[in-house]
Amino acid sequence: MSTKPNTLTIAGSDSGGGAGIQADLKTFHSLGTHGLTAITAVTSQNTRGVTAIHPVPVAHIRSQIDAVFDDFPIATVKTGMLGSAAVTRLVAREIARRKPAWLVVDPVMVSTSGTRLLDDDALGALVERLIPLADVFTPNLPEAEALLGRSIGRAVDEAGADLLALGAAGVLLKGGHGKGRVLVDRYYDASGVIEFHHDRLPLEGHGTGCTLASAVAAGLAKGKSPHAAVRAAIAWLDKALRRSWRAGSGTAHVLGH
Repeated sequence: MSTKPNTLTIAGSDSGGGAGIQADLKTFHSLGTHGLTAITAVTSQNTRGVTAIHPVPVAHIRSQIDAVFDDFPIATVKTGMLGSAAVTRLVAREIARRKPAWLVVDPVMVSTSGTRLLDDDALGALVERLIPLADVFTPNLPEAEALLGRSIGRAVDEAGADLLALGAAGVLLKGGHGKGRVLVDRYYDASGVIEFHHDRLPLEGHGTGCTLASAVAAGLAKGKSPHAAVRAAIAWLDKALRRSWRAGSGTAHVLGH
């Protein structure tokens, strides 16, 4: 019998099924890995927005992490919504202790509808404790500006260099919030920068950041290099966006994982 590599997502649950843990598991399955979860928060949300967030107690998050690491050989860990400094510090400690082969960090700060998903105190823990452990770090432009404490504007490569200086081995600076008909994602590491150009689609995707980071994680788990995993993940997300549809009454489109 063939086996699949195990990929763990540490993130929040989306009751609407479009983002968070649900998007991660769809992505892992579609790309040939077995998805494991440690849920950090239960959100009440749909295609129109987030109406409530219930944080999972830190002790229970720890027990979920213990349960999966104690049983499964985990190829890649992907982090998403962590919510608080306490959870961020816990995850960083566990990653440092467990030493998975790969770590993908998606700094989930604000939902598509504008709900804040990361406490102010957690930003420092993210920068000081978790990002330096990451093999691939995947901020979008607003998240990058929050992390750097300044507007990026056209100084994108300068921002990329400063993000890389936070300690991750590679930084995928997502361009979805940029202007114009053509979007540019940029991947930075010690060898330089690679740009990925693609057309802006006339739709509002829900869970694109979660899906992209999970696709990178799955690629790494399947043996791809970071460069190859990022390239494949961006191409796969573009296909998922082109297959998306409006599942609810809101404007957000659910991706065709």
